[in-house]
Amino acid sequence: MTALTAARARVRLDTRWLQDNGVYVALVAILLIDLALNPSFVSPGSLRTQLIQVVPVLIVALGMALVIGTEGIDLSVGSVMALATALLPLYLGYGVVGGVAVALGIGIAVGALNGWLVAVIGVQPIVATLALLVGGRGLANVIGGSQKDIHNTTLNHFGGGELFNIPYIVVLAAVLAALVAFLVRRTTFGRQLVAVGGNRVASQLAGLPVRRVLITVYILSGLLAAVAGVVATARLQASAPDQLGRNIELAAITAVVVGGTPLTGGRVRILGTVAGAFLMQLIQSTLISENLKDSVTQMVQAAIIIVAVYVQRSRQS
Repeated sequence: MTALTAARARVRLDTRWLQDNGVYVALVAILLIDLALNPSFVSPGSLRTQLIQVVPVLIVALGMALVIGTEGIDLSVGSVMALATALLPLYLGYGVVGGVAVALGIGIAVGALNGWLVAVIGVQPIVATLALLVGGRGLANVIGGSQKDIHNTTLNHFGGGELFNIPYIVVLAAVLAALVAFLVRRTTFGRQLVAVGGNRVASQLAGLPVRRVLITVYILSGLLAAVAGVVATARLQASAPDQLGRNIELAAITAVVVGGTPLTGGRVRILGTVAGAFLMQLIQSTLISENLKDSVTQMVQAAIIIVAVYVQRSRQS
């Protein structure tokens, strides 16, 4: 009996280690595979390209990590990106600040609506955000239509410029990741978020502002999705509401779950989310370099989610 108990303890310890560090092991493994298949794939220029391409997914994943930390989900992030890119060129006539403010404002508005539906009305997160996933995309197409080139010097410079040889958008993503990590680990709100995700009923009985926490989390998710929409628009130098943000919710959820944040809430791992986003980007690039279709990437992402969820379930049982 003692030996069996010890064996179970070792299994739980191994499962916990795998959940906490598996994403880093997988990241190193995919880099080694890429190096073996194509040494130039991991050259500084190629890695710089990967950094630029991962930025929108990473920014969206930061907001998704906060939502999942409360045992929620936000499927509307792709539509928020589409709405941001649709509205941005319409208001650039008021200056870059005015256009960006409107784009970010729509993200805040959608996030507030999501939070209100979940926290006040009591709608399940997947249902509330699914409605805005469909409706938001349709509204973005009505507002923005097809792709439009953007000729704004300031915005285009931000999308393609550098600071000490580091792209502006990469610097922005790093700053946002640091701020979200600080929010989760060093603030009262972060502790409340984790408590609400761990046990919402107990949090209510303890007097925590559960509704306010939930609404704030969805607002932050919407805001970060809008930021990702602005960044992607600046990088592409074009507004494409019919394409921008499609399936990004899958990539973001995968990055968060693979990074060690459980779908059951009560825990948020920002560094793991960053690593998960890079892992998804490298997997996609590797498959594309091997002339495989994007649909294969989506199936691989789905398989990774299943494995990550299984590891989490094994840890909890």
